[in-house]
Amino acid sequence: MSGAAAALAAFLAGYLPGSIPFGLLLVRALSGKDLRAHGSGNIGATNALRTAGKGIGIATLALDVLKGAAGYLLAAWIGRRLGAPWPLFWATLGPVAGHCFPVWLRFAGGKGVATALGVLACAEPRVLGLAALVFFALAVPSRRVSLGSIGAAATAAAAAFLLPGSGPGGALDPGLAWGILGATLIVVFRHRSNIGRLLRGTEPPIGKKAEGPDEDRR
Repeated sequence: MSGAAAALAAFLAGYLPGSIPFGLLLVRALSGKDLRAHGSGNIGATNALRTAGKGIGIATLALDVLKGAAGYLLAAWIGRRLGAPWPLFWATLGPVAGHCFPVWLRFAGGKGVATALGVLACAEPRVLGLAALVFFALAVPSRRVSLGSIGAAATAAAAAFLLPGSGPGGALDPGLAWGILGATLIVVFRHRSNIGRLLRGTEPPIGKKAEGPDEDRR
């Protein structure tokens, strides 16, 4: 198998689990609602919480984290077995891309934060720990999940290139570092409407329903 084909196989091994829209499926099964037609219109845990309550929101969060971890582990194993170049790059990027741009939903998915959490838990817990500290430092006092998520994503990207590791020059594996950066860019891009609302002071706090569909879904 060529390097390009192996890389594609590794990416798809992460993308496909990541693309399972657990929030949409849970809300539809347990409340009969289409999550895309309520709140912000996104399929992630935050909108599931606002639309269908804490139980479904927590379940969505847990499943999105688990699919990120499962997608990463499967993709990393396949990438290494098939000899893909930079296997950890595809393993890191695939699950987050799957959640944010699922082919089943015309590439209109969620924000990718919970799925990225699952990826980092398996790929590099130190990066996850630093990102989590920044998330809580920003989200708790502001009561804005989006602010914490954006700050955590930026922290993860910086930490990926600054933390010591077993890669060349004593840094993290370059595929992993660039994969974390790629996933960060996707997460920040998917939060572009949140960034606009934060700047305007109209971003809803935790527990309050968003008014109207999220511009990120357009």
